[in-house]
Amino acid sequence: MASLYFTEEHEMFRQSFRAFLEKEAIPNIDQWEEDRRTPRDIWKKMGDMGFLGLSWPAEYGGQELDFFFDVVFNEELGKCGSGGFAITQQVVQYMSGPYILKYGSDELKKKYLPGLVSGDLISSIGISEPGAGSDAQNIQTKAIRDGDHYIVNGSKTFITNGIYGDLIVTVVKTNPDAGAAGVSLLVVEQQMEGVSMRKLKKLGWHCSDTAELSFDNVRVPVENLIGEEGRGFYYLMNGLQLERLCAVPAAVTGCETAINTSLQYMSEREAFGKPINRFQVLRHRVAQLASEIEALKAFSYHCCDMFNRGIYDVKLCSMAKLLATELAEKVATQCLQFYGGYGFMEEYPMARMYRDVRVGTIGGGSSEIMREILAKMIIDDVSFKKEPSSIVEGSNGKAKFQKVESETTSNGNGHSFEQILEGVSQTAKETNAIGKTVKFDFGGQQLFIDGTGTDNLVSDENKDADCTVGITIEDFQRLVKGELNPMSAMMSGKLKIDGDMGVAMKLQSLFG
Repeated sequence: MASLYFTEEHEMFRQSFRAFLEKEAIPNIDQWEEDRRTPRDIWKKMGDMGFLGLSWPAEYGGQELDFFFDVVFNEELGKCGSGGFAITQQVVQYMSGPYILKYGSDELKKKYLPGLVSGDLISSIGISEPGAGSDAQNIQTKAIRDGDHYIVNGSKTFITNGIYGDLIVTVVKTNPDAGAAGVSLLVVEQQMEGVSMRKLKKLGWHCSDTAELSFDNVRVPVENLIGEEGRGFYYLMNGLQLERLCAVPAAVTGCETAINTSLQYMSEREAFGKPINRFQVLRHRVAQLASEIEALKAFSYHCCDMFNRGIYDVKLCSMAKLLATELAEKVATQCLQFYGGYGFMEEYPMARMYRDVRVGTIGGGSSEIMREILAKMIIDDVSFKKEPSSIVEGSNGKAKFQKVESETTSNGNGHSFEQILEGVSQTAKETNAIGKTVKFDFGGQQLFIDGTGTDNLVSDENKDADCTVGITIEDFQRLVKGELNPMSAMMSGKLKIDGDMGVAMKLQSLFG
């Protein structure tokens, strides 16, 4: 199944990201749940490793990778066993940041996107209000123009990242009498005067922060308007498909994690003289759940593939979100039952999984809303069209971000090959031997590293190596300076590997 959609580069990224989570996140999640807060430095570490902004343009720090890297990202988050940990960057990368990326001015993009990619900034999406959740066109928060500012008054609720974040992509009414045509999107910084926050206590997602926000005559510069006035509702209808789709891979792997965790417990727990995984009723229940999960996975990959190819399909995205979140709730409920009374105890993982999945059928459009969207399309023959944005379709049919091409400076503005050779030799001496021979081919000149001895020896010899790396001089200079992440360079095609693919991890230690 996975081989139809995932390349070797996808799987190497998966291994790298999984190793990061196993070291930096998973051992700490229990404590973060107790603290009701995830420390911000984890996001900075994630950004430093190149794990954020995977499909975003390079000019803002992104990697310009295909959507299946995002699928891997969400699948691995789903395996962490904490919806609260996963949701923070899901909100940033797929639910709030893309509105600035797709529709924001150049000034807004330059101001906020690099920080969202580096992990220095955390964003949220402010839609729901005490009297308006899924009914976004009837929100009451107003932003009235006053010279070169908007004056914002109103409130939002159930806002993930609303306490410890930095900016809110806020849905406001710039024309209160115009219905959907009066809805706009406005970036409100959480430290602006007149913004107040109250932390909410939740059933699940304990290590994420969820807020009730109040805006009291908040003065927001007109430059913080995203796109055009009155187009916000249509932007939302377009963006919600990505929000819903990104939840699906995490839900699927969350289901798989619940099954695997339960199977381990069932093999150890005995009743009536035998492990409970020998009782037919429980075995058949596992078989049924596993079958449903596998079918959903196949469907979800199909939906993600369509999105990756730039095909906008509201019906399939809505179906995927509906099925995934409903199945996640079913799996958590039935797996908890395997544990008996222990499933009700907080020290067992199923208790948290059970609490965390419940919000899936509510957030991002409730199951009832998903069914109504689908009913309109299936029964009433209603169609939904994509709102134009800065996304254009590439010649290969895949969606990509539109950008203005700039000329690349020639090697004459960089260091000479001799200077590069000298610099790499010094760096290599200070690094543990990589245990491989690597040749960098610059298209006429070579740099050979022999790390099979006690030190890394660097020369300009053109010899056979365990691995040959094709790269331009300019990108190699960025690699050495730390401006280009080796793993990201390989995944984006700037660094081409011929030979031992495991050398990418060695390069990470040499230049990372």
